[in-house]
Parts: sequence; C-alpha cells; structure tokens
Amino acid sequence: MRAIAVKDVSQVAEARRTAVLVAKAVGFGEEDAGRVAIVATELATNLIKHGGGGELLVGSYSDRTGNGVECLALDKGPGIGDFEAASRDGYSTAGSQGSGLGAIARNSHQVDVFAPMGSGTAILVRFREGRPVPGLVSSMPRVGAINLPKTGEDVCGDAWSRVTHARGYKLVVADGLGHGTYAADASQAALRVFQDEKASAPGQILQKMHLALRPTRGAAISVADVDIERHQVTFAGIGNVAGVIVNQDGSVRQMVSHNGTVGHVAKRVQEFIYQFAGEPLIILCSDGLATNWNLRAYPGLAFRHPTLIAGVLYRDFTRGRDDVTVVVTRGEAA
Repeated sequence: MRAIAVKDVSQVAEARRTAVLVAKAVGFGEEDAGRVAIVATELATNLIKHGGGGELLVGSYSDRTGNGVECLALDKGPGIGDFEAASRDGYSTAGSQGSGLGAIARNSHQVDVFAPMGSGTAILVRFREGRPVPGLVSSMPRVGAINLPKTGEDVCGDAWSRVTHARGYKLVVADGLGHGTYAADASQAALRVFQDEKASAPGQILQKMHLALRPTRGAAISVADVDIERHQVTFAGIGNVAGVIVNQDGSVRQMVSHNGTVGHVAKRVQEFIYQFAGEPLIILCSDGLATNWNLRAYPGLAFRHPTLIAGVLYRDFTRGRDDVTVVVTRGEAA
C-alpha cells in the first residue's frame, strides 16, 4: 500500500499517477486503469476542497470478493453527513458542479463511507476488472488492512497474513525490529513459518518462528486462532504488538502479549484463550498505531468495511514515526 499526502492541487496529479501504476501492476488494462484514474483524481480533489487536505492510500487487494485495486481517502475535515445526497449530481457545498461523488460511485465496484458531521471523512473505493454494474451490491469482505512503511522507506518492515480452516481462521502480524529492508526480512521470514505451520497452535507457531528468525534482527509477533464454532480466540504474542476483540455491543477485550523479541529474547511463550459472543471484530496491529483508541467513540464504524475501519484508526492514531499495520477481521468459518 502507498500513501500520498494531498495538501494542495499540485499533489492531485501524483495521486492519480500512483493509482494508475498500482492498477497496471495488478494487470488492469487501459479502460479499467482509466476508471481508477478518474476516481483517484476526484478523491484527491475532494480532500482539498472539502477536507482541508488529507491522505490518499492506494493498494491492491485479494479476498473472497476477488482481486483488484483499492483507494482510501482520509481527512479530518467537517465530514459529509448525508452521503447519498452528496452523491447526486448537482449537489455541492463548495461552489463546484457537484459531480465528484457521483463520478466516484459510477466508476467503481464498491464504495463505503464513514463521514459523521464534525469527525472527518473516510471513503473506501474498490475496483475490479470490467465495467461496474449499476445496482450490483458487492459482498462484504471479512478482512481488511492498512500496511504502510515509515515515511521515506520503500519497503514496510511489518507484514501480516490470514488463513482459513474448518472452524475459523488464523491471523498473524509481524513487526520487524526497526524499519526498512532488514525489518522486512524478519517479518517475511515469520510469514513463511506461518504458512508452513498454519495447522499448528499459535504458541507452537511462535516457537518455530523464534528459531527461524535467529539470523534476522528479530520481530514482535502476534498470532491468533479464531474458532467461530467454539466462540473463542487462542492468542500468543511476543513484543509490542496489540490484539483486541471488539464485541458487537462495543465492549473491548485486550489480548496479552509477553515482552521480548522473536528470534532473540523470548523467555516465555504462552497461549491465552478468550471467549466471545456473536460475530466480533478481531483487530491486530503493530506499534506504529497508538493504543488509546476506542471504537465506541465512532458510532457505527464497527459495521463498516474492515479496510475502512482500519483506515479510520490509522488516520487518527498512527504514531507517524514507524511502519504501521492494522488488520481488521470479522469471524467466518471456512
């Protein structure tokens, strides 16, 4: 995923170019890439007109809904309130022609918005190959993530992965020590172990990672096994990585991670089991995200697209001095 600061009109072109590069990298042809360019331009322009500037995140995705490109526009402006009204051509609060949000909706396959009055705007847009079909509602993905390198770095030292099994899924977030290439080497080594040992329990996976990461600079890692049938999460973590269960009533359960660095110092690997009811959100994040957030401060956000949830948390709580990863999942058995 790439982040483009959009503070003035000179940065709109950069946002458009970046979006087109991502589209072509995933195999989009000229027509599909052109739609991505239109929407990226509108999103970036709206960040300036209505949000007082903000940030456009662009990346690829691959999940049960398919493969494609996603753009996430984030600002801390006044919000929108009535998005449906704002999407109608001719509606404007900035003296423009009022066709921007309508163009976004017409040229994309999925749009999700969180923009309460006075609390900023977050707009997620997704594209697949082929023309969008008006009125066709895309199914809701079960996982979404923000994964960004520290400003000035070309690679992200964090990594994450999710695999399904018969009763649910396993999830991992690895935060390589520091940032840059060597941090990425450590986190990618952790993901290789995760794929090889995905049938094992979280504690066993961490033990295997501890051995495999010895030649690297090490990492902070959390592993969660979400069992939908048994309504429980088995969690094991080493280092400054956060795991949170957000229940449907808004209550939050923090999961415990022990001190240490996987690959170097891990005095104790311990699994903890947490029960849940209903269909909670499971959120894992690296220490690039501050820990003082609470979804109860964002009424309705917990029911939005997982990537949109991750984006709002990133917007409001990124530390801004490290790689950052936020992974949001909803429960579903394979």
